Amino acid sequence: MPVEGRATPAALVTGAGRRRIGSVIAVALARKGYAVSLHYNASRQPAEQTVAEIQAAGGLAACWQADVADPAQVERLFDRHLERFGRLDALVTTAAVWDPKPLEETTDDDVLRQFEVNTLGTFLCCRRGGLIMAGQSGGGAIVTIGDWATARPYIGYAAYFISKGAIPTMTRMLAVELSARNPAVRVNAILPGPVMLPEGLAPEDRRQVVAATLLKREGTPEAVAQTALHLVENNYVTGVCIPVDGGRTIAAGEADRPAPAPGADC
Repeated sequence: MPVEGRATPAALVTGAGRRRIGSVIAVALARKGYAVSLHYNASRQPAEQTVAEIQAAGGLAACWQADVADPAQVERLFDRHLERFGRLDALVTTAAVWDPKPLEETTDDDVLRQFEVNTLGTFLCCRRGGLIMAGQSGGGAIVTIGDWATARPYIGYAAYFISKGAIPTMTRMLAVELSARNPAVRVNAILPGPVMLPEGLAPEDRRQVVAATLLKREGTPEAVAQTALHLVENNYVTGVCIPVDGGRTIAAGEADRPAPAPGADC
């Protein structure tokens, strides 16, 4: 079992409050021996439950509240992580929001809010986390979360796709910037497909989403977590964006149906 201290690798996962992809990744990292900070915005209780589960299994974990769109709160989040665990070896940014709305009803505030959380929030966390890693001899690994459908967007999520479309470019930019400061810092992205489909999705819509994948089945948070672990541990991969979508990106089929990437508590 890990022993708290500077010899223990440490990770921070944003958007790990609600029981979605972020919390699954946090648990997976804890099982690999990482001391894990779980970030949440409003979902304190489920975050604390995940921390308790990790601790009960012999792992090290803590949770911290922050609005990732607020630079001061992001700084405080990372300060608290460092005060508790002393270092940062892995950062996974799953915090996101998505609010479906017809294009005719999408306001400038809708676009700004989703940009602030999904784009700016990711950047603020990656900048602070990446610079921490750049100051460590062993560097570290950052994994951002995009969306496969930014290349093939569907209707009803204009503000969301604008904000998520920046993630691949941001990932490549950060890989270049941070490696120039420390070649041991790597940055990669995961582009999830139909994983944890929205609650209340009509059965016919669900059927069509699944049928539009090559594997003909819905994905799981564990599939995304496995990819995150690979990107954290493989020290010769950087600047890439990996779809975890059952082949949805390249599958030919019916018109795209609403199946946004799994969000989290931002």
